[in-house]
Amino acid sequence: MTRNDYANSGTSADNRSADLKDTYEAIYVNEDVLETRVTRIRTKSTSGSRCYRLTAVCVVLLCVFLLTAITVLWIKFDTERNLSKQLQQERDDLQKMLDVLDMQEKLRWANFSSSLYYFSEMKNWTESRQDCRERGGDLVIINSKEKQEFIVEQLQGSRTWIGLSDREAEGEWKWVDGMPLATGYWAEHQPDNYSDEDCAEIGFPDRQSWNDRPCFHKQGWICEKSVGSVRTV
Repeated sequence: MTRNDYANSGTSADNRSADLKDTYEAIYVNEDVLETRVTRIRTKSTSGSRCYRLTAVCVVLLCVFLLTAITVLWIKFDTERNLSKQLQQERDDLQKMLDVLDMQEKLRWANFSSSLYYFSEMKNWTESRQDCRERGGDLVIINSKEKQEFIVEQLQGSRTWIGLSDREAEGEWKWVDGMPLATGYWAEHQPDNYSDEDCAEIGFPDRQSWNDRPCFHKQGWICEKSVGSVRTV
């Protein structure tokens, strides 16, 4: 082989070696590019999966929140509805009770000679008069035998305040309208002012008798008012 052949042969070997090197480098570069692309795809896939999971968790939490809110609102609505029904029932029951009391109140008024008379119990003389005035009347004034007999019949023997007192001046008995006593139905030896007795009652010691008694004692009382001024409380 000639020197040129060797030279050419060496040159060809070097060229082949260079070609192989370039080929390997190209393969490595392609592998790097492919690996980079795969890594990017995996990264995108992982990011997308995380985003999907986060979205799913948010949706679930939102559903739980909405369900909780709906449940709370329903319980509140149901509670308020039941409370409203209970209050309405209580109002109805109270109204029925008031109607019954009003009817009983009206039945306790007795009619006599264009006036109404109300019989109650357990107040002192001052409280009794105040109650009568709140009902549109005053303690009863007995200024005739007929009214006396009517009151006695209604009382059936109980001790009851009437609208007569000498609180302003001892021994000067006056009715609640300011008129002085003209005719009285006192029991024997009464009034005697035994223990500062400034208010008059009927029914002691017998059904038809009047008696003076301390005004602070609590007992029955009789209201009187004209028919045109009927008003219950």
